[in-house]
Amino acid sequence: MTTDPAGDPAAAGRPADAGLDPAEMLRMLREQQDAARDATEPDGRLLFGAWGLAWLVGYLALWSTARTGGLPAAWAGWVFAGCIVGAMAFTIVHSVTRTAGVRGVSARTGALYGWTWFLAFLALGVLLGAMGNAGASPEVMAIAANGFAALITGLLYIAGGLAFGESRMAAVGGWMLVTAGVAAFAGMPHTYLVMAVAGGGGFLAMAGVEHVLRVRRRTEGGGQGAR
Repeated sequence: MTTDPAGDPAAAGRPADAGLDPAEMLRMLREQQDAARDATEPDGRLLFGAWGLAWLVGYLALWSTARTGGLPAAWAGWVFAGCIVGAMAFTIVHSVTRTAGVRGVSARTGALYGWTWFLAFLALGVLLGAMGNAGASPEVMAIAANGFAALITGLLYIAGGLAFGESRMAAVGGWMLVTAGVAAFAGMPHTYLVMAVAGGGGFLAMAGVEHVLRVRRRTEGGGQGAR
């Protein structure tokens, strides 16, 4: 009679995973899928956090120096520009590197999405330059710059939500479109404050929601494995 090394005749020829019940195997498969997705798709917490800080710090700098009725100080403009460029660069690098090890459609989607941010804001800079050459007033330039920036960000977040299957990215994109409309009618310098609180605050709030959901998902997965 053939026995296994432990001396159990019934175990001979039995598959190694026969002791796993279907629920346990399903849980393990789900965890592997979640881990693969987390490793190859942009992390919403980081993207939301980067843009939330950029908008909050940048627009508060503009508002704090323009709230007396004048134009923002030059240093505030540089702070704002640095924040936006930093957030945009982080989005490009993060999106491209997260999908660098993936072949096919996912890799192309990540690369195109990342570089679209650069092209969109480059086009915005050219458009604002053309408006200035056409004689647009500083107030009109400020409202247009803020509105177009929010419009670009909102649309690209909606596009990212569709491309990566992230409904929360799309939700933030929709919120940014609403913010752009409200800020445009708030008048200067209140436009800056609306963009900082509603725009930056919306990003940061969603970063917190994303983190809580990820922690809950991992905790529930671990709890199911312990049962």
